[in-house]
Amino acid sequence: MPLPFKLVYGEGYDLNLGEHVFPAVKYRLIHNQLLAEGIAEPADFVEPEPVSDIDLLRVHTAWWVDRLKNGTLSEQELLALQIPYSPQVTAALWLATGGSIQAARLALDDGMGFNLGGGFHHAFADRGEGFCAIHDVAVAIRHWQDETAGADRIERAMVVDLDVHQGNGTAAIFGNDPTVFTFSMHQQNNYPSEKPPSDLDVNLRDGVGDEEYLAVLAEKLPPALAGFAPDLLFYVAGADPYAEDQLGGLRLTLDGLRERDHYVFETARRNEIPVAVVLAGGYAHNVSDTVAIHAGTVLMAREVMQAGGGDSARRRAVFDGTKEM
Repeated sequence: MPLPFKLVYGEGYDLNLGEHVFPAVKYRLIHNQLLAEGIAEPADFVEPEPVSDIDLLRVHTAWWVDRLKNGTLSEQELLALQIPYSPQVTAALWLATGGSIQAARLALDDGMGFNLGGGFHHAFADRGEGFCAIHDVAVAIRHWQDETAGADRIERAMVVDLDVHQGNGTAAIFGNDPTVFTFSMHQQNNYPSEKPPSDLDVNLRDGVGDEEYLAVLAEKLPPALAGFAPDLLFYVAGADPYAEDQLGGLRLTLDGLRERDHYVFETARRNEIPVAVVLAGGYAHNVSDTVAIHAGTVLMAREVMQAGGGDSARRRAVFDGTKEM
């Protein structure tokens, strides 16, 4: 059965980093696993188009875009970025950013849209950090907020970032912008060391596991979402809160992460808010775990969309603490 939403994916998403803690090969592996497990069919995938410079400049400085395009980054800039520069990296970033714009379009049309890449939430307007050089989510939001979007234009967007790391680039880009609400729930004692304030930062202690994480999410997300009432929600669905992640210090299980995803999707659906998803970070010791987590995000979205919330009563009981997982 086809998915009730589309998945944006291109073979060019691979940054070709080789032996690196950031497993850029995961994008192809996620694509393949979704097909192998019957979660998705070939017709569920759509090809992205690279982002235009016009769209990039809605968020990023011309100086930074030019340096990325021409490969003139300084040694200090490369150290902050933490990935080697190559034309393939630039091409992948341009393509993934176009994919996030397209995922938002699909979400506005169908209620849900997925980009199997993106989520580069550490990118600032004029620099990159932490594997992130272009802020695809910010670019996508600005694209659809622009008057040239016509009848498809949105006014208010919300970023729900559940990566293990705070979205410092997101917070900086949208600081003092009343049209975008930034929500980041992350491990406090982790990268980045300097955390510009989001509209709502939920700072978690080291070692938080499923029960506490899900309880805090159920406490913090609904009032923020209902109070802001965005036209579009961008969900940064990081896989790195996982207990076996190399760059994280939280203790979520695979089941806990799927409950997290289901709760975000169901909460947005109950509030009739379209969701665009980007898959963001994931650095498990076994890349197969990272792939399984990301594939599970797609599976949970399918469950919510196909069943109108599906197992919602049971899952709400889990979050209310009246039923075991």
